[in-house]
Amino acid sequence: QLAAQIGVVFGQRSQLWWDLPLRDSFPVLAAMYRRPESAWRPRLEALTRGLQLDEFLDTPVRQLSLGQRMRGEVAAALLHEPELIILDEPTIGLDMISKEHLRAFLNEERRERGTTLFLTTHDMSDVQRLCDGMGLIHEGRVRFVGAPHELVAQTGAADLDEAFVAAVH
Repeated sequence: QLAAQIGVVFGQRSQLWWDLPLRDSFPVLAAMYRRPESAWRPRLEALTRGLQLDEFLDTPVRQLSLGQRMRGEVAAALLHEPELIILDEPTIGLDMISKEHLRAFLNEERRERGTTLFLTTHDMSDVQRLCDGMGLIHEGRVRFVGAPHELVAQTGAADLDEAFVAAVH
């Protein structure tokens, strides 16, 4: 029951089937979460539109670019409509356009469905664009918990990147 409430995207560990077309992974994932076709098929159509998957649904996962694969991974993680999605470095290696598109989609998902995003990232742009709150851990110690703007104010930094550096030193 708990697993059905969580979606996960780890860049190095795919939940997609490497040799199959992207489209073929979704029915298997839906079956794993015991989602009836009447529930997962419309959700997949919405994810396909929102993440712009149409052009490569029939491409084997191994042939997808990193940005395409990440969008497919996000769709897979959200297919069963979890309350929480854990994203490990969700925009690492993506070009600027792909990053912004993914961030916009995730923000829309948050607004429309109330999905909670939990990010592990070094990219302060992801934090600024996606997070209301943050925790900063450095060398195994919690250094800060609060809103990104509070870290900037607390450190007297000009921006979040500078505040991050100040907080860990």
